[in-house]
Amino acid sequence: MRATIMYQAGDVRIENIPDAAIRQPTDALIRVARACICGSDLWPYRLKPADGQGQNMGHEAIGVVEAVGHDVRTIGVGDVVIMPFAWSDGRCEFCHEGLQTACVHGGFFGNAEVGGAQAEALRIPQADGTLYRLSTGEDHALMASLLTLSDVMGTGHHAAVVARVGKGRKAAVIGDGAVGLCGVIAAKRMGAEQIIIMGRHPARLALARQFGATDVVSERGAAAIERVRELTGGFGVHSVLECVGTEQAMATSMGIVRAGGAVGRVGVPHYDVVPQAQPMFYRNVLVGGGPAPVRAYIDELLPDVLEGRIQPGLVFDRTVDLDGVPDGYRAMDAREAIKVMVRP
Repeated sequence: MRATIMYQAGDVRIENIPDAAIRQPTDALIRVARACICGSDLWPYRLKPADGQGQNMGHEAIGVVEAVGHDVRTIGVGDVVIMPFAWSDGRCEFCHEGLQTACVHGGFFGNAEVGGAQAEALRIPQADGTLYRLSTGEDHALMASLLTLSDVMGTGHHAAVVARVGKGRKAAVIGDGAVGLCGVIAAKRMGAEQIIIMGRHPARLALARQFGATDVVSERGAAAIERVRELTGGFGVHSVLECVGTEQAMATSMGIVRAGGAVGRVGVPHYDVVPQAQPMFYRNVLVGGGPAPVRAYIDELLPDVLEGRIQPGLVFDRTVDLDGVPDGYRAMDAREAIKVMVRP
């Protein structure tokens, strides 16, 4: 079968690899109907060293089940399913608490152990706990929005939950990528009174306004902090959704959150220490977040997608086949595309 392999920064190839197959009785095999390129995929695209090791890419998909292991009970051949970016057994203590990304028998897609979703097919460990069966066909008109429930919409929602977004509160979203834009949707959905999007790309900012952003801040650093405080009466926002993962983004978060506020960080951190620890302590600021347990959020978000109350699929502004994946990486890295959908 054909799959996406990254060998080093900027070197993405479509190669023939051994067919995905059932290995464990709890596995399922899916034919990938839709996949996509994630903003987090751009980190290795920019930084992966030339170590001679190819990395299987892709961790978001909707698929059609082609085979199941003999211990799989809730998923059957022919089912159209959402594949969250992490697999989980659905039975352990953390899964019962709604934190499937900490499952004791879980892991993350996009590696040599299970392969990546930017491919023709994929083995799904712990299929009963991982896959979410849909009642729609694989060519449903809302397929783009359904695909976001495998990662970016659930991740934006997680940032909003951790940041304690609520009715009448002020929120700021750092980052105008797909996760940040979905964070705007989440903040609007959860009743934020003011939603400030922080970004610099006109098309993305226009989409953020369509999703519910009330204000735009395109400055960076100290100027951005000053501008957000001007927009919030000098106090800052109750909730910060940090959707980038850089040290500068976290420093900005600390500068714009008000006393007693919260920061939900879902950008994969590329720093070792959260800045401004002492002001954070004395101002009673909460900082939390991590890999979003998107499997836990699908039940809540799916009705809003199917009934058209939210349209996160609008973050996809380019579609490619497998042969077009390398150029899809280039386009996202060059900010020519927000998020690229893949139709193998």
